[in-house]
Amino acid sequence: MPPRFCSPSLALSAVLMAGCAGADAPLTPQERTDLTATRVVEGLNQPWSLAMLSDREWLISERGGALRRVVQGQLRDTPVSGVPAVVAKGQGGLFDVLPHPDFQNNQLLYLSYAKACGDGGATTAVGRGRYRDGELVDFQDLFVAESACTDTAKHFGGRIVIDDDGYLFLTVGDRGQRERAQDNSEHGGSVLRLHDDGRVPEDNPLVGDADAQPEIWSWGHRNPQGLALHPDSGEPWLNEHGPRGGDEINRVEAGVNYGWPVITYGREYYGPSIGEEKKDGYAQPLHHWTPSIAPSGMVFVTSERYPDWRGDVLSGALKLTHLNRVRFEDTRAVEELRYLTDRGDRIRDVRQGPDGHLYLLTDSPDGALLRLTPEQRG
Repeated sequence: MPPRFCSPSLALSAVLMAGCAGADAPLTPQERTDLTATRVVEGLNQPWSLAMLSDREWLISERGGALRRVVQGQLRDTPVSGVPAVVAKGQGGLFDVLPHPDFQNNQLLYLSYAKACGDGGATTAVGRGRYRDGELVDFQDLFVAESACTDTAKHFGGRIVIDDDGYLFLTVGDRGQRERAQDNSEHGGSVLRLHDDGRVPEDNPLVGDADAQPEIWSWGHRNPQGLALHPDSGEPWLNEHGPRGGDEINRVEAGVNYGWPVITYGREYYGPSIGEEKKDGYAQPLHHWTPSIAPSGMVFVTSERYPDWRGDVLSGALKLTHLNRVRFEDTRAVEELRYLTDRGDRIRDVRQGPDGHLYLLTDSPDGALLRLTPEQRG
């Protein structure tokens, strides 16, 4: 089917014009050393996501399929029971873990993961069950991206958030087959929007289009690996991987085409260009990285512990192994800083804890949970 573009014909012209605004030139990053990382938990096997259920208990997903418990700061030996079977192959496995906003009353816990499909394939799925004291019961899939089923083992996406209105957003990568990102008859290369029970909202931008998947909220994405809600607007923002360069931060808006692979600041891994950098009808990123940092988990800082960082976007970096901080004025990136470069850690997730501290997960067979402390000023 032909690609859809940012255009007034989608009856969202004011929003789309904002989504199609141009990005500024890349910033020159500054390396900083005024941050201390303290190991809180060790012995994790390729941890992927951190969920803070309470002051007492946190959960950590491992890509191989285990959901680990940290109770009063101690890693339990026995993983959570009742977790669905995952396809732990290539980039596939167990991805995000997210408590429902009303978790304290309903005990609902969401998991995204690579689910077996077809003849030896896998796809991105999200489901939920009720969690209590190390057990996940009555787990059921809420959504399975059947149209993104393939035997390629990469670009699953898999990040999830639930916004203040109770909508669940899920990222799905292009599965390594870039044409999927411009084909709305498939889920690949898109951000999906669902009710928290998996139903399709009636006001999704492509509802009623017989040639499109109704769950799609935005498209033209390559492999979104970080997803967070803006603290003021409540809108989801994401980061995503480019190929050789062209990693991006995007504000996720309804009905907007973010361009991959028609536009990109990245190049083929073997050198040639892929598409144009800019083209009418396709949204520009708010910020982009070349060379690639391979961004991962993402958070907006709101804690008083980091007063100079409030409102800034933090992302882990897998390839360039650092904590990345981008300061925005509204939607304009104005400063980029890089921390912990000397450690050489692939940082998979970044979260802000109930104690106001920032926490990181390092992606390795001997991964760790780290707590960040800014340098004290005299």
